[in-house]
Amino acid sequence: MTALLAIALTLVGVCGTVVALTGRPERQAPALALFGLLLAVLFVLLGAPDVALSEIGVGSAVTPLLVLLTVRAVARARDRGADR
Repeated sequence: MTALLAIALTLVGVCGTVVALTGRPERQAPALALFGLLLAVLFVLLGAPDVALSEIGVGSAVTPLLVLLTVRAVARARDRGADR
């Protein structure tokens, strides 16, 4: 169990670094979803399945979706402003 926990913790650290260093939001959203899934696995290993379920819902689905929708809305607003 300790080795599995160390692997999960390492993966969370690496993926968190990738999310933080990714510059474009379109590319950051999938990395953020993967980060949420890895955090959920870590929470299950630490004995917090309720927190893991919340992380799957919010961190892996809702937050990346909101990022992508925001990027799309900003692009549309920028295109409308360029047309004027």
